[in-house]
Amino acid sequence: MKLDELRAEVESGSIDTVLLAITDMQGRLMGKRLRAEFFLEEVAGHGAEGCNYLLAVDVDMSPVEGFAMASWERGYGDFVMRPDLATLRRVPWHEGTASCLADICWHDGSDVLASPRQILRRQLARLEQRGWGANAGTELEFIVFRDTYEQAFQKGYRALEPANQFNSDYSLLATARVEPLIRRIRNSMHGAGLVVEETRLALEARDLLHRHLELMRDPGVGAALAGPGANLVEVWAEGFAGHRSRAH
Repeated sequence: MKLDELRAEVESGSIDTVLLAITDMQGRLMGKRLRAEFFLEEVAGHGAEGCNYLLAVDVDMSPVEGFAMASWERGYGDFVMRPDLATLRRVPWHEGTASCLADICWHDGSDVLASPRQILRRQLARLEQRGWGANAGTELEFIVFRDTYEQAFQKGYRALEPANQFNSDYSLLATARVEPLIRRIRNSMHGAGLVVEETRLALEARDLLHRHLELMRDPGVGAALAGPGANLVEVWAEGFAGHRSRAH
């Protein structure tokens, strides 16, 4: 989606919210929801602020000691979330919503070097200096449980009920049992601009790496809205396989 396209959809009332997201150290999307008009008037050209502790926490969002850029001793200030307008796109699974990934910089314009996106950009720049380019395809697998996220939490994530009770890889019958969820994910990803190749109890997409983040986010969102829980876990129970996330 181009910025002019977003502006037209905002004026027509089709979009009223923009998700501005960064990638944290765990590969999760973190950020804020913005009024679309404010995004167009202020954030698209100047960025928005976010607390630098977002790159200095563990998986439970607890601050971790030992980071030079953010600590209790130095204080937790802000960095700038600078929109990468090349990532601007619709979010079909949220009504009236678009999303945009952001690069992270300090207030003097210098990059936050520890940011995962900035690390990737430096790697791509080194390839370009050598006359090379990088092409990547991503493959993401997840497990669907009939428990909701709330039920799984209450059970301590034990004794969960999988959508299928046996190994059913490539089974069209087994896939049909969760097709309402899988269809929603498949169509939502297509609506967000991804090239979706196939589904077979997992969803595969091959595109740019930043789109993989959208794919990681959607199974959980779709499942939370539809009922069952989609979980990106390793080996969830003895004797069962876990999920895999691969880049080709």
